[in-house]
Amino acid sequence: MLRQIYILFLLLPLMSLSQDPWLKGFEKPAENPIMQADDQYEFFCPIQQDSVKWQQADVFNPGAVVRNDTVFMLFRAEDDPEAILGGRTSRIGLAYSTDGINFTKYPEPVLYPEKDEFRKWDHPGGIEDPRVVELENGEYLMLYTSWNQDTARLSVATSPDLKNWKKHGPTFQSAYNGKFLDTWSKSGSVVTEVRDGRLIAKKINGLYHMYWGELFVNLATSEDGINWTPMVEEDGTLLKVFKPTLNDFDSHLVEPGPPALYTDNGIILLYNGKNLSGEGAGSVVPEGTYCGGQVLFNKENPEEMMKRLEKPFICPSLPHEITGQYKAGTTFIEGLVLYQGKWFLYYGTADSMVGVAVSEQTEGL
Repeated sequence: MLRQIYILFLLLPLMSLSQDPWLKGFEKPAENPIMQADDQYEFFCPIQQDSVKWQQADVFNPGAVVRNDTVFMLFRAEDDPEAILGGRTSRIGLAYSTDGINFTKYPEPVLYPEKDEFRKWDHPGGIEDPRVVELENGEYLMLYTSWNQDTARLSVATSPDLKNWKKHGPTFQSAYNGKFLDTWSKSGSVVTEVRDGRLIAKKINGLYHMYWGELFVNLATSEDGINWTPMVEEDGTLLKVFKPTLNDFDSHLVEPGPPALYTDNGIILLYNGKNLSGEGAGSVVPEGTYCGGQVLFNKENPEEMMKRLEKPFICPSLPHEITGQYKAGTTFIEGLVLYQGKWFLYYGTADSMVGVAVSEQTEGL
């Protein structure tokens, strides 16, 4: 009897992992794309001192949260359709929806480059790719990319209401005496848990955790969500907790997507995997394609990768997802909400429009 109990004790971790931990069943509704560029929206730019059509070129790569039974989307908008890829100015717009699909935009951006202390990081490329989470105190935390067209820096802002944002600057400006301030950094995915039907940032061992990076997935921790400390190896280099898989859909890079999910099975990180072009590329999707993948980390030890979903769960399949600024094909996942009993996954399509995929499979979360 004791031997049987001992064997069962050894098998418990394996039994828990044998359960399917992944988010599944995402379908793209017929309304796609749900948001496109619009030259009717104008905004007086405090730097240019002139009116600009801030959504004229593209709208894409959105974050999202649920507030007061409404979905709010923070989306990236670019202004100049004549500028080359990476040469436009990005600003963050706000929109809301009561069905998760049809959104109404606010007329002006809510976060943008200004004549402030952050201009040296935010201008001229602008503010890109917002990922937004709710904190336990009801405030909102946004991780975004500051792009001065020289070095991309992961930056942070906070807000009580999603409209009025306070910038705090680059996330790593203080850690290790500024060692990583000028290191290329992007894509901050804060670990959250489902609470009262919403995704709330969760502290593990007293700290917030954030998966971040572009080529590789790195990890950072924070006491307040504003000042972050990257995890490093013994030699002081950045700790890489997840790397690309050669000869597969994510052979080139693995970039964090929406806020990560703390679950009974572990921490689920939805990520953007890009296929290489040429040697080492996978054959499942065309070369250069961005697809969505999932990877599972140990909830007790967030730096320990336990399992990877072998196939991408979302890929470009619609005409507008393989045209636009990035024609190789893109479903760049960035926003995730649990709304009206369904998962709504928001993504950028070819750096040009906003798409959504919906799943009713929410068991265990």
